[in-house]
Amino acid sequence: MARWEAMKLRADQTGDRGLPMPLWLQGGLESAQAAIISALVVIAPIVAVWATSGFGSAGFDVLARLAGQAWLVIHGVPLYLTTVGEGSAARPETGTLSLLPLGLTLIPFLLAWRAGRRLARASYTDQLWQALLGSWLVYAGFGIATGFICRTEDVEVFLWWAGLLPLVPFGLGMVIGARREAGSWSRLIGVDAVDWIARTSQHSRWAGSYLASAAKAGFVAVIAALAISSALLAVDLFIHWNLVVAVYEALDAGPVGGAALTIAQLGFLPNLAVFALAWLTGSGFALGVGSQVGPLGTAVGPLPTIPVFAAIPSGPLDFGPVALVVPVLAGVLAGWWFLREGENHFDEWLSIKLRVRWLTAAASTLFLALIVGAAAGVLAAALAWLARGSAGIGRLSDIGPDPLWTAVWLAAEVGIGVVIGYAAGPWLERRQLRDAALGTAPSGQ
Repeated sequence: MARWEAMKLRADQTGDRGLPMPLWLQGGLESAQAAIISALVVIAPIVAVWATSGFGSAGFDVLARLAGQAWLVIHGVPLYLTTVGEGSAARPETGTLSLLPLGLTLIPFLLAWRAGRRLARASYTDQLWQALLGSWLVYAGFGIATGFICRTEDVEVFLWWAGLLPLVPFGLGMVIGARREAGSWSRLIGVDAVDWIARTSQHSRWAGSYLASAAKAGFVAVIAALAISSALLAVDLFIHWNLVVAVYEALDAGPVGGAALTIAQLGFLPNLAVFALAWLTGSGFALGVGSQVGPLGTAVGPLPTIPVFAAIPSGPLDFGPVALVVPVLAGVLAGWWFLREGENHFDEWLSIKLRVRWLTAAASTLFLALIVGAAAGVLAAALAWLARGSAGIGRLSDIGPDPLWTAVWLAAEVGIGVVIGYAAGPWLERRQLRDAALGTAPSGQ
């Protein structure tokens, strides 16, 4: 096993090396650095708004708790809210703030990715767990301390969630960063996957490569659909830009307040991209309890004065059903990609068992559509689950797409596209080869 360069502590500036830093300590320092930087990123806009009297006469302790609560939210920790209405007979209302700003969650993820690469360079293959364990313990402790300090009578934080949930984006980023530095899982964890696969039977390898290629095709379909959804979201914002600007002007938050509001909306931009994906599938998404936004119809109640909400398509959508074609096109791309991958071993196995080619071709293509559609549906359900949540108390306790219906709609549409793409793939391949041959043919022939 190759050894990565170990990080050393300098005794002085003369070049003499001191004792090597323990891996658990180095991991803890990397985590502390990432936690402090992510906290400063959250604190900066809050302090800027406070400096322009955006929070009235709120004291520093209120700002510190607000910043800590925001830090917990971008790590996926739910906040349990309690409000009491006016009047002696008013009853307290409870709700949960669990809407995760995926764009801001990238901050701790990228910091952890950097830390994972640094720790991988400083560790032996069989010692990396020490650095990871030390870093995760420190980050969990930082989350627990933040949750304990930032609890108030109106905002409750479960300390277990405050300690464990921040480890999800942070731990994932650290593992991916370490894998990126190591170059392979075998160098990272000491297990050679290629050697393990080589010891399995040929039938197991064929089945594994078939399922792996089908899962990759489902990933291709979701990424393609998400890319088109993001592009259409940008077009929709451009078309309704005058309405968005009108909401900004009505709020009159000033330069600093407007900038902070824009940063918050940018933090939810990946969520909006997933909302757009759900809209294109036909399942739609909710903007409040009992509301529905989709290509087949839109019915929403009163919404907060947030500029991006002004771009929601409303009124009669005569061409709304055309949006359902987008996931089908993504499935066509996935089917063509699977054909080029050349791993349809199930079709080969059926061809050996049955000599009726039209039957085996149809059966294997339908089965492929089922597998790829299911893979795309599972991934879409995960994205919808991450993007949805509750924004507090009242109607806004239900925001985002429904994971189950998003998965069902996308799986069905991608499956239809896979059948078309896999069937048309040979014709597309022959046409590309013919065009390439004509393009390279000598002049005069």
